[in-house]
Amino acid sequence: RHYYAIGDAVHIPCILYNVPSRTGMNILPETCLRLSEHPNLTAIKEASGDISQIAKLAKLVSGKMAIYSGNDDQILPILALGGAGVISVLANVAPLATHQLCAAYLGGDTAKARRMQLKYLGLINVLFADVNPIPVKAALKMIGLDAGPCRLPLDEPDEKVKKRLLVELQNTGILPQQQ
Repeated sequence: RHYYAIGDAVHIPCILYNVPSRTGMNILPETCLRLSEHPNLTAIKEASGDISQIAKLAKLVSGKMAIYSGNDDQILPILALGGAGVISVLANVAPLATHQLCAAYLGGDTAKARRMQLKYLGLINVLFADVNPIPVKAALKMIGLDAGPCRLPLDEPDEKVKKRLLVELQNTGILPQQQ
């Protein structure tokens, strides 16, 4: 009823967000099927992390609702299940690479997409080593983009996370290796 109320209140396409780790609720594939009947509920950011659930979702809503990966470590698997793209944390730090990964897969170069997914896996993991947006803001600062400080109660990441961020930014070539 919540999503239907939102869909009824606006005249634009809406994206459902299934992020159980943040909301404490999981939108099941059967629920998405019912929601896909609303003309304004057109897509879902799927971040349950459950590939079996996402496969079932893809089967049920095929042609009725677009599926976007909500977990950067699952971009390629979700694209392979018919996903339309990603709503990404990684794209804040590596927008071109995130685009190229999706474009490679959607263009038929699955080998390149797989290489890119695996290349960025370490960076993706450290971007989720603390509460979002703590690591993202720290990474942006490291690459020279001032995203400003986190607002309280969030703060800077600890030194261990900062060090891991630096290593992964260097491993992916976003930052040059230190001499």
